[in-house]
Amino acid sequence: MGVAAITFGIVFLAEMVDTSGLVTLVLGTRFPARWVLLGVCAGMLVHVVVAIAAGSLVALLPERPLEGILAVIFLVGAVLLLREDDDDDDDEPNIRKRPRTPWSVVATSFGITALSEFADPTQLIIVTLAARYNDPLAVGIGALLGLWAVSALAVYGGKRLLRLVPVRWVTRATAAILVVLAVLSAIDAIRG
Repeated sequence: MGVAAITFGIVFLAEMVDTSGLVTLVLGTRFPARWVLLGVCAGMLVHVVVAIAAGSLVALLPERPLEGILAVIFLVGAVLLLREDDDDDDDEPNIRKRPRTPWSVVATSFGITALSEFADPTQLIIVTLAARYNDPLAVGIGALLGLWAVSALAVYGGKRLLRLVPVRWVTRATAAILVVLAVLSAIDAIRG
């Protein structure tokens, strides 16, 4: 349960400042929220399954090299989040065609989410957590719940939430957590 809670918190914070969260917010303002959320949640499920599979493969490495690799990946995740924060302040996705049926909204939301999440900082974080904790089910549940929670917030109340909590603060807090995890992994790698 602790691994799922840790994963939830880290993924929730990371996804709050991620571009896919902003894409979900925009989709939710242009199309019916329930259909957008259904498509986004299905896309997030695919994203988590791929990340958990990759993390489970990484976890097969010997312990010392694994801890060193995890330290580097956590640091890369922190840098990517901070770079994304600088790059995406004023970006808004451009969605030209309005889907006409509920299923076309679901399909559009699914496609945009699935494509925007691959090789995304959040996916790297999930891969790293799955490798670090060697508990794919707990990490998968925590990550999926974190992603779904952010998606629901983005669809139903994203604009209000962004007024209360500055995106920069969330980004910096998430990056700081990743740096702490990198340091802990590096210490584990050195101690053996």
